[in-house]
Amino acid sequence: MQTPDTIRADFDRIADLPDVRWDHNHHYHPVLLRHVPPGCAEALDAGCGLGDFTRLLAARCGHVTGLDLSPNMLARARRRSTGVANVDYLLADIMTEPLPTGAFDCLTSIALLHHLPLDAGLRRFRDLLRPGGVLLVLDIRPGGFLPADLVSLGASTALLLRHTGRPREDPAVRAAWEEHGRTDRFPPLAEVREACGRVLPGADIRSHLIWRYSLVWRKP
Repeated sequence: MQTPDTIRADFDRIADLPDVRWDHNHHYHPVLLRHVPPGCAEALDAGCGLGDFTRLLAARCGHVTGLDLSPNMLARARRRSTGVANVDYLLADIMTEPLPTGAFDCLTSIALLHHLPLDAGLRRFRDLLRPGGVLLVLDIRPGGFLPADLVSLGASTALLLRHTGRPREDPAVRAAWEEHGRTDRFPPLAEVREACGRVLPGADIRSHLIWRYSLVWRKP
């Protein structure tokens, strides 16, 4: 597993690449937003990156904290969030920052969980939620040669054309993500389900096209 220092360095470098306004995670933002609890007062967007989903949460929640390891990512997130009064950004490690236990009505995590020890990461998310709080995770599942993965290739190309005008990412962006991905490990869904059975019983885990899965859980 990558160290926090390695992850920070990778995303500091990625933040300085040509501006990217859409990627595959954006396609599933509406899936997560459907589950934001009504009347959400405090939300935490863990691994917020450029703050795109943080700002969407801000339109539905009283206050949102966007947390990330990368100073460069957060610098751009703050610039993009000018005028959004109910968002604060925190430079921190989700696993070690002394955040208050049970403080959040909603905790979101997009493409972060695979960077964390799976059981420990899920326990950390669970403990930060107050009773009745909702955990929303979008993360990357391993690819393969199943029919769904072949469909994902076509869907990926079509969506990139629609949103960016090109069938593939900018070459510099693609190269940076490929370099970062060499040390990534994406747990199979069976492993995620087993971990949720231990830590988050009753979690709703669903596989999606474009190599993503979602996890929704409400704390008793």
